[in-house]
Amino acid sequence: MGLFSPWFMLGILGVGLPVYLHLLRQHKSTPLPFASLMFFEKRTEASIKHRRLRHLLLMALRIALLALLALAFANPFIKRSAGANDGARRVLAVIDESFSMRAGTRLADAKREALAAIGGIGGGNRGQVAALGANLRILGDPTADKAELIAAVNGIGGGDSHASYGELTRALRSMAQASAEPMDAHLFTDAQKSALPANFSDLQLPASVKLILHSVASKPAPNWTVQTVSAPAVVWDVKKTRIQATVAGFDTPTGRRTVTLLANGKSAGSKAVDVTANGRATVEFTGLDIPYGAARCEIRIDSADEFPLDDKALFSLTRSDPRRVLFLHEARDTRSPLYFRSALAASAESAFQLDATPVEQGANLNPSNYAFVVLSDVLSVPPVLEDALKKHVAGGGSVWVAAGPNTARRQNVPLFDEPVSQGKYFSRGGALFAAVGETDATHPSVFRANRWDGVKFYYAVEVKPGQTRVAAKLTDGTPLLLEKKVGEGRVLLFASTFDNLSNDFPLQPPFVPFVEQTARYLSGIEDRSSAAVVGAFVDLRTAKERTTSVDVIDPDGQHPLSLDQSTKARTYQIPREGFFEVRRASGRNELIAANPDRKESDLAPIPKENLDLWAASGAAGGSANGGATAVGAREEEKPKSLWWYVMVAVLFSAVAESVLASRYLGVQREDS
Repeated sequence: MGLFSPWFMLGILGVGLPVYLHLLRQHKSTPLPFASLMFFEKRTEASIKHRRLRHLLLMALRIALLALLALAFANPFIKRSAGANDGARRVLAVIDESFSMRAGTRLADAKREALAAIGGIGGGNRGQVAALGANLRILGDPTADKAELIAAVNGIGGGDSHASYGELTRALRSMAQASAEPMDAHLFTDAQKSALPANFSDLQLPASVKLILHSVASKPAPNWTVQTVSAPAVVWDVKKTRIQATVAGFDTPTGRRTVTLLANGKSAGSKAVDVTANGRATVEFTGLDIPYGAARCEIRIDSADEFPLDDKALFSLTRSDPRRVLFLHEARDTRSPLYFRSALAASAESAFQLDATPVEQGANLNPSNYAFVVLSDVLSVPPVLEDALKKHVAGGGSVWVAAGPNTARRQNVPLFDEPVSQGKYFSRGGALFAAVGETDATHPSVFRANRWDGVKFYYAVEVKPGQTRVAAKLTDGTPLLLEKKVGEGRVLLFASTFDNLSNDFPLQPPFVPFVEQTARYLSGIEDRSSAAVVGAFVDLRTAKERTTSVDVIDPDGQHPLSLDQSTKARTYQIPREGFFEVRRASGRNELIAANPDRKESDLAPIPKENLDLWAASGAAGGSANGGATAVGAREEEKPKSLWWYVMVAVLFSAVAESVLASRYLGVQREDS
């Protein structure tokens, strides 16, 4: 037993007051009139009886009242076992099921420790089991049935997701807000450093939650992995196919790894690469010959550690014919199609095939047969073709308009429907030409073109931008590249030409990446990737496909989407590693390769001091490396204040003293 404020015990000196009142006060006699004292015998009267204590019970109550008041201000407490005094608690056993837990025997060790700990639940506590990946997955309601808890633990298998201690802490906060019941959260994990959030403050635990950490990995484990694979999602020319793979080592010595490329289960090449200690090395494969359609590909290294599951990386390739692009131009314009065709051909993958046609001969062409359409400074568009282009854009197609002197003679830009102010001429001599002065680096047409440094513009059409997006401007503020959303599609306006008369852009290095990136953007192939990370969301349908059904087939050949989801769901979250097929009623199919997050391959554990700080942020400080401590066991002692009990005794003493004092006072009045 102890006192929180022991200096208040000096107030106990006040108990001398009732002693003085009952013992040391002078005896006072009341004189009475009498006729004569002659018949009284003179003798000495003893005063001892006047110094005797009177009303002992009343004095004791007054002493007790003063002593209890001093004790109440001193705030006494007793130490007790926290488990014995907290009452019923919820105990949450959280088992890390992230990808890194599948290294060696980590997951089995965590489950064994969790089962041993669950056996120690008692004292009316209820238990609950959860699995931790990218999110916290609760496995059942709180229960005192140990058999049910054991079954939940045994049902946890290894996952492919990335662990997030930040998500665990947020989930614990939500659970604490939803219930006032105190909680012991036991986390069985490999304490991987990559699972920490960016800000350590995100790990702050609520006051009602105590975290007990049970680490199944105490030191770094050497591990080699296929960290990244760079490959095109679509292959148009197999001779130009380039696949780069990066092999990384974490806490590893210098070593040589054999890297193998597989396509549809068959080896397509193998190379050896030297990886420095804790370093990286890159290997490249070229000329992968695959059949038309989607191919399931894989980069694999020879296993040399306790974590062979990350020694491979999946990716998908789709072989297809080049996509056709319709280039409409004036019959006398031969420069623009030449430069534009050369830029497309110079791209690394030859993804596009240009069909250059004079605009007068394009009346019977169907724009929907092309990846996108280019209108290169045309004076007029046949009405039938213009109507077809408008329907094409409204339905989700794309048109690229280049504006030059012919466009300036019109009132509006074709399809763009914004008025033309004027054509602006800049000098070719000296420094009076115009250059690009401002760009939007986030626009797909711009971010790889090096800001078009060194490009000279001699002529540009000034178009009022209105509500359009301006991606580039000239030095005098004239909008150069504008984009406008029309229906479900888009129209891109380049306020100059593709020849070398209005500018020298086709002669400059940025022209090729500008044309290539814009072509990919307008055709929609820039959004595709050869691989995805487990937990990522995949778009199932575009805006114009909102009414079509979509079917997803997982690596086991199952159909995870319900009938309602297949017609309404806009996205699908990839749950695990493997190849997923997305089949659409429109015929646009996709093969998605999913890999675990390579952050999981770095098995370095969190330093113990950081774990201690995390555990200490919760109730009663928590603990790290809890070992096989039973869930719900509370060995440490915790002070409990007795202030309320003392105040009850003060109240009782005050009432009793008041009653006795009134009674004695009444007797004295009767005697008098």
